[in-house]
Amino acid sequence: MAKRFTIGEVAERTGVATSALRFYEGRGLISSERTDGNQRRYPPAVLRTVSVIRAAQEVGITLREVGEALAELPHEHAPSGDEWAAMASVWQARLDERIALLEGLRDELDGCIGCGCLSLESCGIFNPDDGARRGGSGARYLYGDDRVAGV
Repeated sequence: MAKRFTIGEVAERTGVATSALRFYEGRGLISSERTDGNQRRYPPAVLRTVSVIRAAQEVGITLREVGEALAELPHEHAPSGDEWAAMASVWQARLDERIALLEGLRDELDGCIGCGCLSLESCGIFNPDDGARRGGSGARYLYGDDRVAGV
């Protein structure tokens, strides 16, 4: 039988807090076996899986999306290089959208971003009568809404 890691060992090896590991386990992203004393023991594959989870989170992939991707893998199987590439390609469009949104925010940060708040002096020019609110919540112009009356 392959070596099993304690939760502390996994935390130390991955740099992830034990509370996060318990959270991931509760969400079904990783799994452990229990000893007779009810202590968690993780398979070696969990080290790579936790690293994949953290890498995905760093670029804005939700835990739900990570869980969906990991559900496609066999139990106790960490993603191989090819499997990681396949997961990453699925997330590519999501990342491209996020990059575009962040670039828009960066480029418009000193002006109105179309949130409908009417708190900036320029809102009277770019968002007369709070028309952006009709497009929904959030920074409507960053989401691609036009800056025209009656958005």
